[in-house]
Amino acid sequence: MSQLKKYLDAHETDIVGGIEQFVTRETPSTDKARLDAFATFLAKYAAEISGGKSEVVPAENSGNNVILRCGETDATSPVMLVGHYDTVWPVGTLNTMPFSIDDSIARGPGIFDMKAGLVQGLWAIRALRATDTPHRPIVFVFNSDEEIGSPESRPLIERHARDAHAALVLEPSFDGALKTERKGVGRYTIRVRGRAAHAGLDPKGGVSAIDELARLTLALHESTDLSLGTTVNVGVVRGGSRFNVIAEFAEAEIDLRIATMDEAQRMDALIKALGPHHAEAEVTAEGGIVWPPMKRNASIAHLFDVASNIASHELDLTLDEASVGGASDGCTCAALGIPVLDGLGAVGAGAHAVHEHIDIRHVSVRSALVAHLLSEL
Repeated sequence: MSQLKKYLDAHETDIVGGIEQFVTRETPSTDKARLDAFATFLAKYAAEISGGKSEVVPAENSGNNVILRCGETDATSPVMLVGHYDTVWPVGTLNTMPFSIDDSIARGPGIFDMKAGLVQGLWAIRALRATDTPHRPIVFVFNSDEEIGSPESRPLIERHARDAHAALVLEPSFDGALKTERKGVGRYTIRVRGRAAHAGLDPKGGVSAIDELARLTLALHESTDLSLGTTVNVGVVRGGSRFNVIAEFAEAEIDLRIATMDEAQRMDALIKALGPHHAEAEVTAEGGIVWPPMKRNASIAHLFDVASNIASHELDLTLDEASVGGASDGCTCAALGIPVLDGLGAVGAGAHAVHEHIDIRHVSVRSALVAHLLSEL
């Protein structure tokens, strides 16, 4: 067993304690006050655990971000760690979904996606320091807005990724597998303007925006092509004013998943070219590609091979890889041409669901994998 794994096994209780501290501080993506408070806590915790230097980077609308630097701060080509601390869970979720441990299963909002991964990454750095293991300089970017598309943190991530030797993403695993390929994501809002009229007295005098939107919804769903890896989901609809008024306005929020940039461009053009069925209705489409696809290439494949060899020779662990439909900030890093390995975080399940959980039997070995990668790279 490696010295890194021995150290982390001996500190499993401390790692789980850190995860509890993260999970019991609620951080919904749209609550700037709570996000900023967490960023202050995170910067202190990260510096204490890693021995590095942390910095809170202010954000105007999203929560503040945190940068942790370990090693020679002016060195080139550091290894970059990436992870977000915001969650999809609203304030008060802890009242109905509290942090708990039952046997080896730990639960709580955001524990799997992805607070456990952040703590595991920090303890990986601590293990390197505690065992005097050489490693490249490390830059760890903690962002606050990934769950809403990283609108403010993306330039920060891109700036550090451009200088990085590789990016290791602490997003949760896929049933234990690392993620070497991800779909890209587009987000759109379709708005329809019709004409209001009394539904009983003048049923032909109006132009129903809801009718138009229903037709557009069917057309969008029919554009799903699983053979190309393309899926379209109209996930939220709003419209109308009263039951007895022909709807003047309706809108829909759309999720697009694509496997290639060619398909992203085709679907983007298709959505933005949508038109009305009724000549007097108006249709507008806003949005675009939020994350590009992360395609498995030679550099990603090599990085997975490095991780797989470490796992088998140092940790008595067999690693698998997976292609997944979800996107992450790893997509942003991969688009810049650097090697990316994603899914290095927790082993568990239930992202964005009430059964969200991790298996704490895996926290030390996953942390050790990250530590060995940081050393090997």
